[in-house]
Amino acid sequence: MKPTLIFDMDGVIVDNTPVQARAFQLLFRDLSLTTNARKLLARLNGMPTTAILKTVFTNPVPEKQLKQYADQREFLYRTLYWSKRRETPGLTTFLKAARAAGFPIGLGTGSPPETIAYIIDYLDLRGYFDVVVGKADVDKGKPHADTFSVVAAKLGVPPEECIVFEDAVLGEQAAYKAGMRCVAVASTLPAKSFQHPLTVIKDFTGLTPERLLELLAGQPKIPKPDQQRAQRKYMHLE
Repeated sequence: MKPTLIFDMDGVIVDNTPVQARAFQLLFRDLSLTTNARKLLARLNGMPTTAILKTVFTNPVPEKQLKQYADQREFLYRTLYWSKRRETPGLTTFLKAARAAGFPIGLGTGSPPETIAYIIDYLDLRGYFDVVVGKADVDKGKPHADTFSVVAAKLGVPPEECIVFEDAVLGEQAAYKAGMRCVAVASTLPAKSFQHPLTVIKDFTGLTPERLLELLAGQPKIPKPDQQRAQRKYMHLE
């Protein structure tokens, strides 16, 4: 079996979570909120921005207003990250090797099309992905399984043949909900934060398709999602 590889974008193909956190923090400062953005993203990273923002207000905020806040955060993020856009070390080498080995490759992210283009087109990475799925292509974003399930459906492959690369705990849970295995990318979280990945990598340096096949053989059963664990530890904000 040649596994299908599905990559998350933020924190996986680019190490941009600290910049994302900074953009949130600037937004919170503007809104006179004291929420710690780094701690917030450690729990909720991977969810749509409006869903993350819902958790920081004590009173309900209309969706239109949340969208305006999300747009403001996006503008701040792009401004901060403009000259810092770099692929994660080893990514292109690994993508080329996976392509040569015949692995189907997809991108599954919660970002909208313009944000996807801001990263993968600027870095000239789109050609490595057979399918690109983002916010506009699914009804429910992470931690629901839809993002990864749609990638598999578009590629015409069964979920059990897919390996997801994720940096977020809720993204790992989404992979398991979709019936897929996961490689954790510890760009911002420690290895112990993840439930049961095939392996934990800091970046793609030294990772090979052959190594992935060895890891796959060592995990014959796909982990079940631990929804209670994720909700208890990451969804409830102190």
